[in-house]
Amino acid sequence: MARKLQAVFRPDGLWRLVRRKVGRGKCILSYEFDRSDLDLKFSFSTVARNEVSVQTLPTARMEKLPIFLPTRELLTIYPGFVSLYATTHLEFDETWRDTCLLLGAPLARGPREARIKELLTPLEDAMGGSIEFDQSGRFYLNLDSGSMEMHLVAEGLRKLATVARLIATGSLLDKGYLFWDEPEANMNPKVVKTVARTILQIAQSGIQVFIATHSLFLLRELHILQQRDFKSIDSRCFGLHLGPEGSVSVQQGKTMDDVGNIAALDEDLQQSNRYMEIEETQAAIN
Repeated sequence: MARKLQAVFRPDGLWRLVRRKVGRGKCILSYEFDRSDLDLKFSFSTVARNEVSVQTLPTARMEKLPIFLPTRELLTIYPGFVSLYATTHLEFDETWRDTCLLLGAPLARGPREARIKELLTPLEDAMGGSIEFDQSGRFYLNLDSGSMEMHLVAEGLRKLATVARLIATGSLLDKGYLFWDEPEANMNPKVVKTVARTILQIAQSGIQVFIATHSLFLLRELHILQQRDFKSIDSRCFGLHLGPEGSVSVQQGKTMDDVGNIAALDEDLQQSNRYMEIEETQAAIN
């Protein structure tokens, strides 16, 4: 656990992950699941460099491992990345390597293919083609006009292609967990609409999806789609708010209205007001 924390967060030592304050501090992490045999609790202090103290250890393994998608797409760095990561000291966090391992998995076959096609179709329509993985380890976008190197594809579409590849291999098909950091990054609003629908389709297939976003557009699109086409999905919204001395409070509820002030909404409204003031001033001058 200590090695994984260091590989993901890249601190100089575990103590750097403890909240900074005068005197000795301690970080305690506790996870409780509906199955008690998966519960985990461990801690480390400001004097710890590379070890943790375990209080509760799981006695079983999760049947399906989680998938993490970073803000950057990974298809263009995939060729040789896994082997290079294993043999060279790189400053990329280890979640990149974990996801790249899944990207290189073979395509899923059998009874699951019908479900895969159902999820892939809207993504391929948005990208204008399908994903190809050649023997050299490079990804291409197959278009009607021919194959295009993934490096030449817009980054927003590459992120869609990453999701498409994980669906095609079956990694995002069976029950599991998807953590997606800022799905909207480097995407235009039209593609974000496709991403929102894809997120809900993945959730509907039985995968628990966690997203972190600063996009009011994505939040609203998810709300619209859920109220209209995905009413059966049980969802929760969480708002993180900075408190005194670096503390963080969490507000949660069924909708965006339950999580307190949303910075993206506040800034959007303030910008609209400034825009209207400029327009009114300009109209008065003319």
